[in-house]
Amino acid sequence: MLRRPLTHGVQRNVGDSDTCRRPVFAWLTRYNTRCRQSANGHLSPNEYQHRHHTAKLALAA
Repeated sequence: MLRRPLTHGVQRNVGDSDTCRRPVFAWLTRYNTRCRQSANGHLSPNEYQHRHHTAKLALAA
């Protein structure tokens, strides 16, 4: 599901896949690197994943 700011002002027929792919990729990159989630202790998804994998590797060692 795309958020409204991404789809606001975009016509239903976006033309080709590249026209659609670019804004979706830009939104996804911003979301995963900057948007903090309260369920993850106010960390971005990337930071949460990095810490989670680091902790798992430390337990495995």
